[in-house]
Amino acid sequence: MSSPTTTHPRSLAARAVGMALAAVLAAGGVLGASSGAAQAAENPYERGPDPTVAILEASRGPFAVATDNVSSLSVTGFGGGVIYYPTSTSAGTFGAIAISPGYTAAWSSIDWLGPRIASHGFVVIGIETITRLDQPDSRGRQLLAALDYLTQRSSVRGRIDATRLAVAGHSMGGGGTLEAAASRPSLRAAVPLAPWNLDKTWSGLQVPTLIVGGEADTVAPVATHSEPFYTSIPASAEKAYLELNGASHFFPQAVNTPTARQMVAWLKRFVDNDTRYEQFLCPGPTGLAIEEYRNTCPSA
Repeated sequence: MSSPTTTHPRSLAARAVGMALAAVLAAGGVLGASSGAAQAAENPYERGPDPTVAILEASRGPFAVATDNVSSLSVTGFGGGVIYYPTSTSAGTFGAIAISPGYTAAWSSIDWLGPRIASHGFVVIGIETITRLDQPDSRGRQLLAALDYLTQRSSVRGRIDATRLAVAGHSMGGGGTLEAAASRPSLRAAVPLAPWNLDKTWSGLQVPTLIVGGEADTVAPVATHSEPFYTSIPASAEKAYLELNGASHFFPQAVNTPTARQMVAWLKRFVDNDTRYEQFLCPGPTGLAIEEYRNTCPSA
């Protein structure tokens, strides 16, 4: 240790600046390299590093993920499933999303979505439905029952911010996603994938909704399902429509990078209020895999 000396006024000023910066960093917690304390204060639910296309298109995001199987015998209102969750708690609590498979399908048909989304800082429950023939209204209720279980009774409830929840699903599960979002407006986001529903009008839906459809879908053709669903949702809800070039009804049943990229960006923006992801929503994705993209562009 050096001997005591007289400190120059410039040194005192530098020390004061350093102490102030340290205080700001301490208040802001661990930050990404370029996020800064100010941005963390503006976005308290910001999780993970600054986003890039490479991060969004990678098979896994920045968080390590663990799983927990949920028996149908231990729950009511849905058929059990699998929970995927970030193993670290150092970033605080996470938003959560329940996802339903399609008609006659099990969760295993789209289970790649579980770890993919969870690895970006979400708790995900992929559900089994009560029966494989359940219609959209039933699947919507089951998605909400799964969220209630997740936040109130599950082994990971302490990791979840129960005010930041979302729903998603494929086919009948996509139709159920619309049903769930319409009946619970407190949800932060909804992502129907190739959705099927006899109800074509969703003018009362106020949850930010991203619909992903397949151009070559013959089960739920976009002209009679995804597109009218999107058109009927009021712009005040925030909405986007992504149509995949040449994709069939079953595009979610295999790893689909454009879907994952846009889905994660949507959840980050609306569940986490993370404005760093707006760059991926507006103007939106382009390329050979994209047939069409429409959106309202997120408002502040």
